[in-house]
Amino acid sequence: MAAPTHAAVPDAESTPQPVQPHPVDVRPPLHRMVPLSLQHLLVAYSGMATMPLLVGMALGLPEDRIRLLISANLLVSGIATLLQTLGVRALGARLPIVMGSTFTAITPAVLIGKEHGLAAVFGATIVAGVVTVAVAPWFGRCLHLFPPLVTGTVIAVIGFSLVPSAAGLVTGHDEGGSGAKGLALAAVTVVLVILVERLAPPTVGRFAVLIGLAAGTALAVPLGLFDGSGVGEASAVALPDPVAFGAPVFVVPAIVAMLVVQLVNMVESVGDTLAVGQIVGRGEDGPTVTRALRADGAATVLSGGLSSFPIVTFGQSVGLVSVTKVMSRHVVALSGALMVLLAFVPALGAAVAAVPGPVLGGVSLVMFGTVGAVGLRVLARADLTDGRNLLTVALAFGAGLIPVGAPEFYAPLPDSVRTVLDSGIAATGLVAFALNLLFHGGRRPDPDPGPGPDPAGERRGDGAAAGAGVTDGEAS
Repeated sequence: MAAPTHAAVPDAESTPQPVQPHPVDVRPPLHRMVPLSLQHLLVAYSGMATMPLLVGMALGLPEDRIRLLISANLLVSGIATLLQTLGVRALGARLPIVMGSTFTAITPAVLIGKEHGLAAVFGATIVAGVVTVAVAPWFGRCLHLFPPLVTGTVIAVIGFSLVPSAAGLVTGHDEGGSGAKGLALAAVTVVLVILVERLAPPTVGRFAVLIGLAAGTALAVPLGLFDGSGVGEASAVALPDPVAFGAPVFVVPAIVAMLVVQLVNMVESVGDTLAVGQIVGRGEDGPTVTRALRADGAATVLSGGLSSFPIVTFGQSVGLVSVTKVMSRHVVALSGALMVLLAFVPALGAAVAAVPGPVLGGVSLVMFGTVGAVGLRVLARADLTDGRNLLTVALAFGAGLIPVGAPEFYAPLPDSVRTVLDSGIAATGLVAFALNLLFHGGRRPDPDPGPGPDPAGERRGDGAAAGAGVTDGEAS
């Protein structure tokens, strides 16, 4: 008689366990993703609208033409954000990065526009984008020339050099400014963000910035610091007109000036990409930087074709990712889709723009300070007991903060040189890069995991859920 057979019991240890997605790839449920995306949109909108507004005003354009510039900028910024977060083949870092126009291009755009017209600005923008796509692989291959000593210094200056712009939002640029009420409102907004981050459960803490913006705006009403008149005056639907300023014109002096601007933008994009990579625990490598710069370049080409300006990564989004710990690129992608929507619905854009300056300035102070702190965290991976490294940091910080404290310091120099040095970010990058090369040559630094996130630990359970602000069940 045959012995009874028994089914083999699988070894629990040998059973393959489902692999948790990286926090960057987790897609939160829609009811959480929408408000999380609104945080990125509200924080970034001011910069996206201000750049074309200042250029249009400096060139004496009528209001309807300025509105066209703003709509085009929102459209391109949204498309660029989608490209950077979701990626298309070799384009896009596939990280939570918001894209938008850069303030670095304001002065060159105004000078070129006055001499050759806006069509020459857009032509130069197209060429700058093409060159960015072409040189992106070089940046990726030479990433070993940008060790934490260089990138940490650049990221820190990106954050700290933007703090004065946050202060400008608080005080206002009109005569008299927002006064003591504005200062108090900004302080209350910052305190609200801190209290939510400290006291609220993690699922609510992810919305600390959005709660601060909403509560601060509500408090602004009785203080007389809220103006929603623009919502009623804005049209419900409008179509961006890419040919309103004529076909792009290619003028050599304009192209040269914009290429200098684009060099500054590439340094900033590399710093922001590596900063986000440091925060989320993925993407601190050459291929990611190459794809990010290619997306920058492709978006800039599109921007010139649609009557807008050079596109770059937004430092605000870096700070927001660090503060909220919401690492999902799909959240930021949705904010890009909302930007595209705002480009076609000016009334919605006016509602976003109604957030009072002191409220936005208070939140921006937190965001920009956080970017600076991330830079210091990256810098901590360098050996600062080495006097040469300390000298590099000291001189790079000095060069980067001169334009912040003394904006006219480089006034006697030619415009082409000023364009670079007036950007503290570019000056910091050049000094840090040159001194690191002088002191250490081109040798690759020893691998150092540093104090960054532990992606493996995140995959063990709480990282994927906490990083996206969702539970394991909700993520599915």
